[in-house]
Amino acid sequence: KDLQAAETRMLRCVSCSFTKHFIPVSNGCQLWTLACGGAGSRGKTPLVLLHGFGGGVGLWVQNLDALSRGRPVFAVDLLGFGQSSRPHFSKDPRRAEDQFVEAVEQWRAKVGLESMILLGHNLGGYLAVSYSIRHPGRVKHVILVEPWGFPERPDSSEADRPVPVWIKALGAVFSPFNPLAGLRLVGPLGPSLVQTFRPDLRRKFTSMFTDNTVSEYIYHLNVQTPSGEAAFKSMRGEYGWAKRPMLQRIHRLRPDVPLTVVYGSRSSIDCDAGGALKELRPYSHVEIMTIRGAGHYVFADQPEDFNQRVSQVCETVD
Repeated sequence: KDLQAAETRMLRCVSCSFTKHFIPVSNGCQLWTLACGGAGSRGKTPLVLLHGFGGGVGLWVQNLDALSRGRPVFAVDLLGFGQSSRPHFSKDPRRAEDQFVEAVEQWRAKVGLESMILLGHNLGGYLAVSYSIRHPGRVKHVILVEPWGFPERPDSSEADRPVPVWIKALGAVFSPFNPLAGLRLVGPLGPSLVQTFRPDLRRKFTSMFTDNTVSEYIYHLNVQTPSGEAAFKSMRGEYGWAKRPMLQRIHRLRPDVPLTVVYGSRSSIDCDAGGALKELRPYSHVEIMTIRGAGHYVFADQPEDFNQRVSQVCETVD
């Protein structure tokens, strides 16, 4: 109920008409879904938004109005995150990934989408490509926003190469535990902890909120049963490298599936994966965009620029 209330406060700033539903998938699970778009967007390929690790549909509040002007938009809480069901995930990284991906496919079939533009941030980007490898006929374009899990872990011979800050952050402190264990350990002090250690998250939404709405939403997203979080722990290795790097199997993605990769100019995420994608798919459409002044949360740091760029990509589809 606390998460529901926190999300409702986040969504009060959204002007477009939207509906909220639990969409049933297999094994009694449900995916929490926000659907936006009026009659004017009918006939256009829907845009489906997959959030990153520890995220939820409420983090797209600065994007939903602009992106849904031209087409239907669906924002989904991934299985094990947000208000979606939190089942037990396999500890095997391949099977855990399968559970995420099959939930998205069952969701698509239940909602009745023939095809879609799939946009994923962070972990959502990794899962968007995994989904597209398995179901290429359902995807008209993949938009990767600061994706996690693409590069391979550097060889030990590269020991002189400094470990990127973002990797150190993932691997630090809670490496023996689930990544967000700290929030649960401090209990009611959690919102204050989010505010203290990540004041930037609040600043990203200052045009909409002047209070603690964002900090409280992020806290309640991540204080629930660690389901998707435990799956992510199974899928990542030391320092946050993916145990099954996506670049190792990008050749399995059908050549006619176009890719757009979006990075923030101020992000500490290594953008080399975008260049590697271009090299590995020489006969396919791979476009790399860098949004000035944005960090890892590109869609919240520079929402106007992000919305415009994504809308332009979507217009190339139909």
